[in-house]
Parts: sequence; structure tokens; C-alpha cells
Amino acid sequence: MLLVTVEPREKCMIGDLNHTAIAVPDLDAARAQYRDTLGAKVSEPIDLPEHGVRVVFVELSNSKIELIYPLNADSPIAGFLKKYPLGGI
Repeated sequence: MLLVTVEPREKCMIGDLNHTAIAVPDLDAARAQYRDTLGAKVSEPIDLPEHGVRVVFVELSNSKIELIYPLNADSPIAGFLKKYPLGGI
């Protein structure tokens, strides 16, 4: 028999989750799916050239999902999407 001990919340090293980033191959389609199909509140796209990405935030009650798309071929996200063309976390 396997017994698992759970520490009280105040001793837990994991805190609240601010956001989760998901690389997407089509930012407009992903934005529309979260907004139109799932009914989520979705931001306008924001370019972050210092990170080489365009982002959209999907607001949840206790966190956010950050949809990320490469701004150019040099973006690390472009390399990720080349390896994983369907996107991913």
C-alpha cells in the first residue's frame, strides 16, 4: 500500500498560478476559438518585440492563458512551432 503525505498549504512551495503560455500556429484562429466557441474574455493582440512574440491573453476567473505566436522567423517560438506544428504548452 502506498501512502502519500500532503503538507499543509502554508508549507507548500507552489504558489498561485499567474498564467500558462500556449504557442499557437494561428493566433487569429486560436483567439476566435477561445472568444467565440468558449465564450472567454480575450484581449487584442499585443506585440512584444523584445521577446519576439505577439500575445493574446485569455482571462479566466483565477488565472490567464497566454496565446503566443512568433513575430518573425528568429523568434524562439518559431523554432518551437517548427518542431511542434500544432503548437503546445
